[in-house]
Amino acid sequence: MALKRGSGILLHPTSLPGRFGIGDLGQSAYEFVDFLVKSGQTYWQVLPLGPIGYYHSPYTMNYSAFAGNPLLISLEQLVEQGLLQQTELTPVSEKATVYGEVDYDRVIPLKQKLLERACDRFWQDSTVQPHFAAFCQQQAWWLDEYTLFMALLEENPERSWNQWEPALARRQPEALKAKAETLKERIRFHQFVQYQFFEQWKALRTYANDRHIQIIGDVSIYVCYNSADVWANATNFALDPQTLEVAWQAGVPPDYFSETGQLWGNPVYNWEHLQKTQYAWWIKRFQATLQYVDIVRIDHFRAFEAYWRIPQTETTALAGEWVKVPGVEFFQTLGEKLGELPVLAEDLGTITPEVEALRDRFEFPGMRILLFAFGEAGTEAYLPHRYRQNSVVYPGTHDNDTVMGWWQQKATEAEKQHLAAYIGKSHDREITEIHWELIRLALASVADIAIIPLQDLWGLDNRARMNDPSQSKGNWRWRFTDSQFLTEDLSDRIRQLTQLYSR
Repeated sequence: MALKRGSGILLHPTSLPGRFGIGDLGQSAYEFVDFLVKSGQTYWQVLPLGPIGYYHSPYTMNYSAFAGNPLLISLEQLVEQGLLQQTELTPVSEKATVYGEVDYDRVIPLKQKLLERACDRFWQDSTVQPHFAAFCQQQAWWLDEYTLFMALLEENPERSWNQWEPALARRQPEALKAKAETLKERIRFHQFVQYQFFEQWKALRTYANDRHIQIIGDVSIYVCYNSADVWANATNFALDPQTLEVAWQAGVPPDYFSETGQLWGNPVYNWEHLQKTQYAWWIKRFQATLQYVDIVRIDHFRAFEAYWRIPQTETTALAGEWVKVPGVEFFQTLGEKLGELPVLAEDLGTITPEVEALRDRFEFPGMRILLFAFGEAGTEAYLPHRYRQNSVVYPGTHDNDTVMGWWQQKATEAEKQHLAAYIGKSHDREITEIHWELIRLALASVADIAIIPLQDLWGLDNRARMNDPSQSKGNWRWRFTDSQFLTEDLSDRIRQLTQLYSR
């Protein structure tokens, strides 16, 4: 894929300011696009946008790989539609800080209640029904399964789908039809929520595209077991045919983040069955993602060449094994169905020559992480003079510590000396703004795209870290709480560097 040389900022919408304890698709999202434009940027990278479940991870705990996250819906925009009243909105009190956090325990019930109220009013206005009906018809290929799943999930709290009534767990047509009738009100609510998300996101994306900002989205390689995706397409996954539980779970062997590897818990794919269906489910998944974004980052790309699977009974990832995947055939089929693929490959972790060959065969840009060049996982491949043009460089990603957090608490004296020498300083004490040193390295590199986490533009420490893969709890919460932190000085500084390095 031919890339336009440019740069952008990594920021998930939940991290934006918002009056209700979480970032959303309202005013602050538009202000952030304006900031990107003023700063001379070309790209806005976000994380997966699906509805989140346990631990609030947008990667491993999604209820759907196709749906949008209800928590991102702007309540103020519902007021503008007349579906809520301003007096009904009670803001979550917060102080202005760049070290804010999403309080999901407060946000989820608050938004749920107001979305239900807005849905009730929506049905009182007959003028909007044709547009809504058209949306439901156009998206029926995933929406029908998702909305029924969510309604059944609400009816069966604390139980995963394989513990439902057997006729429902095994999707017997008559049982599904009867439940769809019984639960039609809740199904209609979830249809309304997805309609609102799609409309709000479409407007925001159009606003960005009209200002020459492209959205880089994310396809997480695996999906949550307790999701509409696995329930509705069980044969696509490695499940026990008797219990319908996970037979083989996903993860990675020991790596930079964990000495015992990472145990993700998601079911791995049944690639033999996917191959027989000509990868129909994956084609639909990419089609759905491209409704949201302009460029797709494939998370854990190496699993399309070979994946690490672990028996469900194991408590660490050490007992796993590598299993080959028909990756060439898969991407060829995807290209035949969808045309040129606007894909970035997250080729981090245990990368073999075979993985690199798969990436290069389809000319997918790979990723380069500056913290991997100078940190404890330091390797020559991540140093800027080793980069190739068809790649994307980051100081760090959402899985890394912030640059300042690494420098202050993790970097050894030898690592600091190495970095200082690399950038032409005689000693690390001469480095007064380590985050800007790495930003400059990224922007100056030959990599076609440079993406900077917003936390690193501000030089925030590890209190602003988005995710620590070595732990499951406490992640995905960071946010800043006031758009006033997006200052003219910050915009000017990043724009000047962007222009200096022809981005």
